[in-house]
Amino acid sequence: MPRTLTEPKLLVASHNKGKVREIAALVEPFGKAVVSAGELELAEPVEPGMTFIEISEVKALAGAKAAGLPALADDSGLSIHALDGEPGVYSARWGGPKKDFTRAMGKVHEALEEWGIPDTERQAHFTCALSLAWPDGHCETFEGKVYGQITWPARGDKGFGYDPIFIADGYDITFGEMEPADKHAISHRARAFAQLVEACLQ
Repeated sequence: MPRTLTEPKLLVASHNKGKVREIAALVEPFGKAVVSAGELELAEPVEPGMTFIEISEVKALAGAKAAGLPALADDSGLSIHALDGEPGVYSARWGGPKKDFTRAMGKVHEALEEWGIPDTERQAHFTCALSLAWPDGHCETFEGKVYGQITWPARGDKGFGYDPIFIADGYDITFGEMEPADKHAISHRARAFAQLVEACLQ
C-alpha cells in the first residue's frame, strides 16, 4: 500500500526556481507548507542514476534525510526521438555549467539541423519522474509523459527550460506561450502528480 502524506510541511528538493514554483502550485490545494532545498541551502546530491526515476529518488531521499521532512523531488527532461532520445536525463546539462536553457535550446536546434531532421519529423516528449520520500527512507515514485513536437524559433516566456520550443500534441502554441494553469492541466509533471495525489494525498 502506498504511504499517505500526513505531515503538514513538505520539502521541494530542487534548486530550480521554475520547478519549485510549479510543484508548490500543485501542492497548495492540499494545505501543505512548502520549503525548497534552495531556501534551506541544502547541497545538491550527486545524480548517479541513468534513468529519470533513479535520479528523482536520489534527490528525494537525500532531501528528506537532510531536512528531516518528507521531500518531493522530480527529475524531468526532453527526449527528442530523432536524436535517439537526447538530451534526456542530461537536459539541464545541455545548458552548460550555468544551466542556460537559451543555450540548451540552441544546441537542440543545431543538432536537428546537423542531423538533417525535417520539421515534420521532430517529435519529442517530456518525461517527469516524481518521488516522495520520508526521512526513514520510504519512497514512492510516479512517472508522467507528454508528447509533442519541437519548433523553432523559441516562442513564449511563460514557462521555463525547453518550454519555448515544445508544442504538445493537439495544440498550436508552445508550453512557453501557454498560461500556467493550462500547462499544469496537461504537462508531464501534472500527470505524474495526479498519480501521486491518488496514491498519497487522499
